[in-house]
Amino acid sequence: MNHIPLEEARSGSYLILDTLKRLGVDVIFGYPGGAVLPLYDEIYRFKGIQHVLARHEQGATHEAEGYAKSTGKIGVALVTSGPGATNAITGIADAMGDSVPMLVFTGQVATRGIGKDAFQEADIIGITMPITKYNYQVRDAADIPRVITEAIHIATTGRPGPVVIDIPKDIQETVVDFYYDDTVHLPSYQPTVQPNGLQVKKILQQLSLSKKPVILAGGGVNYADANKELIAFAERYRIPVVSTLLGLGTMPVQHELSLGMGGMHGSYASNMALTDADYIINIGARFDDRLTGNPSTFAVNATVAHIDIDPAEIGKVVKTQIPVVGDAKATLEALLALDTVETNYEEWTAQTLDNKRRAPFGYDEDDEHIKPQKVIELIGEMTSGDAIVVTDVGQHQMWAAQFYPYKHARQLITSGGMGTMGFGIPAAIGAKLANPHREVVLFVGDGGFQMTNQELAILNGYGVPIKVVLLNNHSLGMVRQWQESFYDERRSQSVFDAEPNFRLLAEAYGISYASCTNPATLTDDLQVIKENRPMLIEVHISKQEHVQPMVPAGKSNAEMLGVKFNA
Repeated sequence: MNHIPLEEARSGSYLILDTLKRLGVDVIFGYPGGAVLPLYDEIYRFKGIQHVLARHEQGATHEAEGYAKSTGKIGVALVTSGPGATNAITGIADAMGDSVPMLVFTGQVATRGIGKDAFQEADIIGITMPITKYNYQVRDAADIPRVITEAIHIATTGRPGPVVIDIPKDIQETVVDFYYDDTVHLPSYQPTVQPNGLQVKKILQQLSLSKKPVILAGGGVNYADANKELIAFAERYRIPVVSTLLGLGTMPVQHELSLGMGGMHGSYASNMALTDADYIINIGARFDDRLTGNPSTFAVNATVAHIDIDPAEIGKVVKTQIPVVGDAKATLEALLALDTVETNYEEWTAQTLDNKRRAPFGYDEDDEHIKPQKVIELIGEMTSGDAIVVTDVGQHQMWAAQFYPYKHARQLITSGGMGTMGFGIPAAIGAKLANPHREVVLFVGDGGFQMTNQELAILNGYGVPIKVVLLNNHSLGMVRQWQESFYDERRSQSVFDAEPNFRLLAEAYGISYASCTNPATLTDDLQVIKENRPMLIEVHISKQEHVQPMVPAGKSNAEMLGVKFNA
């Protein structure tokens, strides 16, 4: 291992910040504590990296996720040992579920105290092993540049994911006059980016035989920045496209060939296309249970081609006849480079597009209650469909997926795999700090809002003019919907008998507040969203409103409830 001399002796803390800066990191979301005080002392003096002081370690990790999801760049969080590290677990697990490139530094007790139940000691390496792509504990300060360089490489290549670096306090303080070579050399980690050419040709060969093909576009298309190639491939062969929740925006929802989101709360056109298809080309989706419904009834007559950079996902849930391990962008480029094949499924494409016309997402008008779907539609119009949309988790998340007119990659920032309530506010902050010139709108329910609303303290201090749209139904809406639908309306602990005065809460955090209570004046009342300042807009909606359509758990996608057909 080569020794690289330093111009002057430097501490481990300096090496951390210097390496991050050299690798392009310009912001860290964090919360100080005893085991990271040496590093925070260095942050006080260091130039070139902004530190954002979160109000809770979970908030710091979700802020890093929002930053990463909206840009594709690495999100970085810094927390102390013990409870600081364990408070970050939810965000780390969320990033693992959604393939988010994130680097989390955890402080650790001094090396002499490790394993002795020292004050605020936790085995964060053992705790995070199942929920990280990789993790490190640094025992030599000279290793810091190499470890950080490797960690960022691992987090951002192949299937992205979170990496934890645990740094004992004394390692942060140790002064060294050299560091070990930070060239990435990981023989056992060589993700396959370029697809096998023969497998790529098989995709088109099967397409030429197909009578009912459909493309399934997942989050992997977003992460690979492959939306242009996806659109070009779909248009060349006029294949209808179904999106997963994390794949929304890869093809504009207004595009003729877009059928919208599929799965539990997906569109009729999407779910019938998946049910009746004889060929599914899955690009970067993992066939999760919210998409497939009952796997034994999913696409039973379809040949499946699955393109994924993670070979572990191929065949894990749905039997796959044409496996293609590789990057989504590289694979689509390879498909577009091949000679065009003849196809014969015009009637199928026309049928799927007719289903889209016959049964769009819809709702019943109501003169008494504000419709949450209408709120999202109006904000979509007011923002010209260009805003970065962040959601928390619950009913509002599905309404936002159904009714906002997405047209860009990385436009929807949401918690998919873990479904983490409390994700919304901090993720919106991270997205706005990463995209200061983009409008960022957060849709959040009153349940998720109360989990992480302390992060609103950041808005004025760091100049973060996000618009928080609080859809308040005074309940845990999705929990209540399931209780009303499947538990004989026994609303056990899902209705809030008392809630804070959200107007006074906004005032306490020094942000503007607006309230929407009247359906007749909703359009005028929502105009405040155009103002360039941090804002909480509380919209009062009915407790009885359900997300429709819905595929009940364990049922097939063809067994949708609540489909509304046009006359």
